[in-house]
Amino acid sequence: MKLQSFPVVISLLVLLHILSPTSGDLNSDSQALLHFASAVPHVRKLNWNSNASVCTSWIGITCSDDGTRVTAIHLPGIGLSGPIPGNSIGKLDALRVLSLRSNYLNGNLPPDIPSIPSLQSLYLQHNNFSGMIPTNLSAKLNVLDLSFNSFRGNISLTDENLPRLTVLNLQFNSFSGGIPDLNLPRLKLLNLSHNMLNGSIPTTLRKFPISSFLGNPLLCGPPLTDCSVSSPSPSPIYLPSPPTIPTKQEGGKSKKLGAAAIIPIVIGGSSFLILLVLVFFFCCLKKKTSNGSRSSKAKATNGGRSAKPEDFGSGVQEAEKNKLVFFEGCSFNFDLEDLLRASAEVLGKGSYGTAYKAVLDEGVMVVVKRLREVGVAKREFEQQMEVVGRVGQHPNIVPLRAYYFSKDEKLLVCDHYPTGSLSALLHGNRGTGRVPLDWDSRVKISLGTAKGIAHIHSEGGAKFTHGNIKASNVLLTQDLTGRVSDYGLTSITNILSTRGIGYRAPEVIETRKVTQKSDVYSFGVLLLEMLTGRSPLKSSGHDDVIDLPRWVRSVVREEWTAEVFDPDLMRFQNVEEEMVQMLQIALACVTKAPDMRPTMDEVVRMIEEIRQSELDNRPSSDDNRSKDSNVNTP
Repeated sequence: MKLQSFPVVISLLVLLHILSPTSGDLNSDSQALLHFASAVPHVRKLNWNSNASVCTSWIGITCSDDGTRVTAIHLPGIGLSGPIPGNSIGKLDALRVLSLRSNYLNGNLPPDIPSIPSLQSLYLQHNNFSGMIPTNLSAKLNVLDLSFNSFRGNISLTDENLPRLTVLNLQFNSFSGGIPDLNLPRLKLLNLSHNMLNGSIPTTLRKFPISSFLGNPLLCGPPLTDCSVSSPSPSPIYLPSPPTIPTKQEGGKSKKLGAAAIIPIVIGGSSFLILLVLVFFFCCLKKKTSNGSRSSKAKATNGGRSAKPEDFGSGVQEAEKNKLVFFEGCSFNFDLEDLLRASAEVLGKGSYGTAYKAVLDEGVMVVVKRLREVGVAKREFEQQMEVVGRVGQHPNIVPLRAYYFSKDEKLLVCDHYPTGSLSALLHGNRGTGRVPLDWDSRVKISLGTAKGIAHIHSEGGAKFTHGNIKASNVLLTQDLTGRVSDYGLTSITNILSTRGIGYRAPEVIETRKVTQKSDVYSFGVLLLEMLTGRSPLKSSGHDDVIDLPRWVRSVVREEWTAEVFDPDLMRFQNVEEEMVQMLQIALACVTKAPDMRPTMDEVVRMIEEIRQSELDNRPSSDDNRSKDSNVNTP
């Protein structure tokens, strides 16, 4: 029995050895990345070092949720040059996304990179790679973009190796030979244009547009010219020259033209040539004018709901195309040209300019704010941006990631928050099925906003202000943490907008000067908006102002305090006392005399006391909801 079981044990041990994990850990990933960084020159500095956290500090690196493996590398446009060494990136066996596009990489692509078993997206476009595509590719590849390189040889791809492929971009290379018959049911985008391919386009690929195959003169078949009619160009046919008429003398008289006949012919021919030149000139002038007219019309009709990238980059100067200034610790890796090429849509027009949502190649979404009426020189603008960048390092503030300055264009780049703003949650979708913002969430958002403004005041210095506090400038994370945006821009613009006049302190309307005490007033109006559910501006978007502090005072004076609060809040039990306490804080903030208003640090402490009392003395809003679940939403 023992002898019979011995081979089984040996087999199990061998099998376990074969199946034992050979993949590395985070340490081996970091060593492979450091090997890559040391072997490949790069213009833009990488902050990769063994003393910093790979997952939270290294630029361009994304890790798994548990922080044990590197899953994505995004290093586009940072000036990488030379060949990629083997046994570097290829050793990252948990890597899913690799983006090294828009660099100066060359040489052969190491075969261990596209064969990483977990690899799903490979972006290597706009480099100078050469050689052939490695034959052993990851079966999980969704996107393969090798366009604008110098790859050559046959396209040695098979549908068995790439069952999940949805995007294949190989345009502007030197591929030759025929196109393989690829049966890829998931393939949505194909571009093989501008290579040296020949032969017939396979039937399985004829569903793609003609643009997928242009620039291959020896390629035929639908959607290009049918192969049966594609034949070598016939030899040119030369027509015989007209016969030469011999000169005869008739009646002994010479047929030579006299001077009297030659002069009118010369004058007539010259006049005809001048007329032709004039006609050609006027035709060209007319065409140029019409093109300009069409261009103007196109620009005029582009004011719809979506915007092209050039809408927020029309003033970008060609000489400064890559002078997008990133702040330290920013994980974004794109240049200005990437940003201008991105698809974009208008999010809204604010006090300082228009905000756009831009979606870049790898699905990265950012918000680009195009500033208007900036009234300072470049040096002063850069100094203010440095302060704004430093102040933004706080969990309750929207950080500024990058900026661009030129004579005609000033752009700010920030994170995108899909949850939206406090204004949208308070006033949007008032119809049936709306889930109102509960009291606990409102207190949490108010406290986070207060902490953000207090940090702006303390970190920025005594004269540094937000200057434009309103509900639409409080953005929300997925867990409803309030983050303050649009701070520190008042001092560099020539705008004191009437859009947010309902939040403005009385002294700001009179003197047009913003202070930290006027920020406190604006925050007080925001608290009243949160408590009452009423906006200081009418929902129509016009500048008809509701003086919210005056209205609240008039109601409280008549002791109709309950009438002040948002009906959505009256659904919750045991919160009336806390709402009254928050109302008192708000009224202290909107006191007319600036010196009588509290500081933002004091406001934070007062709201924290309310928060602590609600946690100690009453059940949560969730419990209240469950007890009162039969109450219909108003």
